[in-house]
Amino acid sequence: MNLTDRLLSAADSGLRTLFATSRAARPNPALNAAAEAATLSPAEQRLSGALMRVNHVGEVCAQALYTSQALTTNNDALRRQLEEAAREETDHLAWTSERLKELGDRTSLLNPLWYAGAFGIGLVAGRIGGDALSLGFVIETERQVEAHLASHMDRLPANDAASRAIVAQMKEDEAEHADAALEAGGVELPLPVRGLMRMAARVMTGTAHHI
Repeated sequence: MNLTDRLLSAADSGLRTLFATSRAARPNPALNAAAEAATLSPAEQRLSGALMRVNHVGEVCAQALYTSQALTTNNDALRRQLEEAAREETDHLAWTSERLKELGDRTSLLNPLWYAGAFGIGLVAGRIGGDALSLGFVIETERQVEAHLASHMDRLPANDAASRAIVAQMKEDEAEHADAALEAGGVELPLPVRGLMRMAARVMTGTAHHI
């Protein structure tokens, strides 16, 4: 694709992420889960909803990051890899969105802001640092998301098997994305940059828990 096509594709991806109903290519991991929202107490249902909203925000940011990096790279093979990862993240968007509806909850009202911020980070990384630095952001982002998901497995109600099944599959996918980015030539980010990313993630997750 030429630059115009890639810009249009990036715009389409953003609009679909923020305003369209995401469709998963893979079966929802929660389909075989025994517990449903009706078995949860009101407090447990609110907790699961808040955590799944945070997870949905993480997937919105992942879409933005992959889309911006696919836009900036001149490496066709890397672009295809990023686009494939984005398609898997679309599964996550669909699963978390479906689970939020089952829990009687909603996605974050600030999703456009989260998307714009992540897209900007990916764009700057790709333009200034090239593919190696851009992939470094993917590695660090996925590692941080994986850690968040692990903490959510500890916090989700024990009887919320549906949410736990979704989070477990997401965690597995994020680890694979980080490994793929490392194998593709990604570099470790400097410690101060990783620290800033963690601080930004804490602000985002803390806000998305409620809004």
